[in-house]
Amino acid sequence: MIRYHIKLTKTEVEELMQVINKGSHSTQTFRAAYVLLNSDEGEYSQKVTNEQISNVLRIGMRTIDRIKKKFVEDGFEATLERRKTTRIYEPKIDGEIEAKLVSLCCSSPPTGFAKWSLRLLADKMVELKYVESISHVAVGNVLKKMNLNLGK
Repeated sequence: MIRYHIKLTKTEVEELMQVINKGSHSTQTFRAAYVLLNSDEGEYSQKVTNEQISNVLRIGMRTIDRIKKKFVEDGFEATLERRKTTRIYEPKIDGEIEAKLVSLCCSSPPTGFAKWSLRLLADKMVELKYVESISHVAVGNVLKKMNLNLGK
């Protein structure tokens, strides 16, 4: 297993102390700050073993190693901040699908039903092959955006 050695500068120690002592930060930021401060081997530190850090903070040894690795490989700022997602979300519903949904909503409901429900609309959209799959929540969001109410 690779051992990562943390040596913080005086400004980094001061910044970590500010994170711990004041302001509102995420739990991950607090945890990383405590791990970095306690595992520091520089001249401004009181070195603590990973086992002691693990017991006090109630986190696993692997978490401590990951925080140290991130500090060594990516730097100080990357360790404290969350990484932005790289996932690209493609919208399922475009203007054409919205128009079809609105026209379906304005049509008469299936036999045996007094009015359209969100689930009925979602099922009918899939049945008519307008979309491959859609949830009733997405249907509700589109109708809300269009200021349509199924209750009227």
